[in-house]
Amino acid sequence: MNVEQFFDQVLTVRLTPDRRALDIIDQTLLPGTIRRINLETKEEIWEAIKKLRVRGAPAIGVSAAYGMAVLSSRIEAADFESFYAEFTALKDYLASSRPTAVNLFWALNRMDACAKKAGQEGRSLDEIRELLYREADAIQAEDVQISRNIGEIGFGLLKKLKKDGEPVGILTHCNAGTLATAKYGTATAPMYIALEHGWAGTDMHVYCDETRPLLQGARLTSFELNSAGITTTVQCDNMASLLMKSGKIDIIFVGCDRVAANGDAANKIGTSGVAILAKHYGIPFYVCAPSSTIDRATPTGDQIPIEMRDPDEVTQMWYKERMAPQGIDVFNPAFDVTDHSLITGMITEKGLCTDPYDKDFDRYGI
Repeated sequence: MNVEQFFDQVLTVRLTPDRRALDIIDQTLLPGTIRRINLETKEEIWEAIKKLRVRGAPAIGVSAAYGMAVLSSRIEAADFESFYAEFTALKDYLASSRPTAVNLFWALNRMDACAKKAGQEGRSLDEIRELLYREADAIQAEDVQISRNIGEIGFGLLKKLKKDGEPVGILTHCNAGTLATAKYGTATAPMYIALEHGWAGTDMHVYCDETRPLLQGARLTSFELNSAGITTTVQCDNMASLLMKSGKIDIIFVGCDRVAANGDAANKIGTSGVAILAKHYGIPFYVCAPSSTIDRATPTGDQIPIEMRDPDEVTQMWYKERMAPQGIDVFNPAFDVTDHSLITGMITEKGLCTDPYDKDFDRYGI
């Protein structure tokens, strides 16, 4: 299949034709099974975000926006005050699904602002419901354009590394691909844009960290890139140092879930280790960050909350038999924070930012 056919197949989230439910690809079943499921209730939407059926900061934001539109369409109220009281309760409920990805709160707050503005303008409840659907559509469309802009900037970096007859070696960690966004991805966007600009899949060789314990690199990123025809290799996370030392990696692209005002970036657990290795081996390390993930209200990475997840993800989730003693303590953080000093540059849809990041965020109006 060509890349557009692939995008159509794995579109992360959309509305059902009657707009009564979210239609998502269940990422917990990939790569073995490609299955779409409908989410109609607040509990189903919350569970899908919490259990990573939909995941990736931008995709979570889009899902939350569509979720609020769908759920708001069912609010039975006589006036705006009672409508808005239930709207706020739904918003708070969805916000409790995951604590780290700032896009979740950004999208929910944007939907909230849309509802409040319409209420202040005296719009009817039917008009407000329709405006919420339009706002969710706008959030999705903007996310596609944001990823495309990030991809164009990243592709510019790839072009500088291209050598005749040799593929550009790229390392990724976790999944910041089209499955994590509305389209293109963030960390994978440069590769997809390269295909659109006429590069062959063999012009790149992407190495995917498996990304323990949930294996998003092995299950999702490698599935995406291989399906799109890009030369792809999977390696265990603890093999990254040897791989970098071998000289096969020219550049590293990772995504992020939240960026502090100073440029510290929270991403999937293990990312900070990749950055430390990249610094040692002199390999450029870029964080692909939609401006919606940049949280200027959080001064440094020390203030970013880190989600702790179920111990079973480490001890038995992927095994036929339990692989650790019963009752053993398990440390299972979902994210770590990469210090801004380890980041070569941060690719936003508005431009490439470098340290001091707060100054460049100001320059680009982020």
